Amino acid sequence: MSELENINPNVYKRSEERKYTENDENDDVADPFDEREIFDLIRNINDPEHPLTLEELHVLEQSLITVDNEKNFVKVLFTPTIPHCSMATLIGLSIRVKLLRALPPRFKVSVEINPGTHASENAVNKQLADKERVAAALENTHLIEVINQCIAVPIQ
Repeated sequence: MSELENINPNVYKRSEERKYTENDENDDVADPFDEREIFDLIRNINDPEHPLTLEELHVLEQSLITVDNEKNFVKVLFTPTIPHCSMATLIGLSIRVKLLRALPPRFKVSVEINPGTHASENAVNKQLADKERVAAALENTHLIEVINQCIAVPIQ
C-alpha cells in the first residue's frame, strides 16, 4: 500500500459501550446473540489503510447487522468509505474471520457490501460468499497476517 485511496476519510464518533445487566452474567438465563453483541465483536476491527476502526469510519454500523438465532444465521452489511475501495474484499474477509473465530460453529456467517455503496459490489460479494475462495485466501500467509493485524485487539 504505497498510496492511500481515501486520503481524508470522514471519522465518526464511536457508539457508547454496551450496558451490561445482571442477566448478562447469569448462566441460568438464556442469552441469545443480538445485533449489538455482533457489532461489539467486530466494531474494533482496524481499517487496513488508516489508523482507525471500521466503526469510526462508519464501514460498520449496528443497524446493518441481522441475527437469527433460530436459524443460526448472522448477516453483516458493510459500507466501504469510497465506491472504488480496493480494500473491500480484505475488509469483508477480516469481518468474516473475526466472526468465524468468535461465534459458535453452528452459525452461518454472511458478509456483504451494503447495496449500492461500491462499484464492484457483486464481484466482492461473490468472493466473500464462496467458501472455497475464502479458504484459499486464508491459506495465503501474507494475507492472513494482514487480516490478523486488522482484527487484533489493542492492548489497553
